[in-house]
Amino acid sequence: MIKGLKNIIVASIVAISALVSASASAESNPYTLMQQTADKLFGDIKSNQNKIQRDPNYLRTIVRNDLIPHIHIKYAGQLVLGKNLSSANNSQREAFFKAFGEFVEQSYAQVLTQYSDQKIQIENEKPLNNKSIVSIRVNVLQQGNNQPIKLDFKWRKNSKTGEWQAYDMAAEGVSMVATKQNEWSGILRQKGIDALTAQIEQSARQPIKLSK
Repeated sequence: MIKGLKNIIVASIVAISALVSASASAESNPYTLMQQTADKLFGDIKSNQNKIQRDPNYLRTIVRNDLIPHIHIKYAGQLVLGKNLSSANNSQREAFFKAFGEFVEQSYAQVLTQYSDQKIQIENEKPLNNKSIVSIRVNVLQQGNNQPIKLDFKWRKNSKTGEWQAYDMAAEGVSMVATKQNEWSGILRQKGIDALTAQIEQSARQPIKLSK
């Protein structure tokens, strides 16, 4: 009986290890993560269209639940701040990253108003070849002869954990990170990080408006 119990325990450990290994393998591949994230994100948008039509801000809830957990907010924010990061104290950094995270949520939700129930096409997986940054194209296919909406998600591999996280999205070739770097550099230079954080907080509070 003891031997049988031991075999069951060993078999359970092997099964759990296999599941953990499979999960780790999926998490270490940005293409797999992109597919899983897109399936959940666009699936939830499609199935909640009635609610979104009544309250467009519900898109923020979907983005917060489905997309934000896969985004490296701090890394994206560091890229936006650039050299200004070193001159900010801890409380200023904390306030900025909090505001920036809410801004990213609002911005992505606004971009995703262009989607309702179209088909999604994710580019085929390419060899990673030890790359630490990859860009993955997601096409939102349109009806008729209309060109697809092109979304490019940039993913970065954490050198310490090996985890892949998205840090930027380019809609029709326009990078959010690069756009905000250019747009906010003047405010940082003239008024400082506190003024920029206040402006970002205000932008993040803007309601989501559905495309007409």
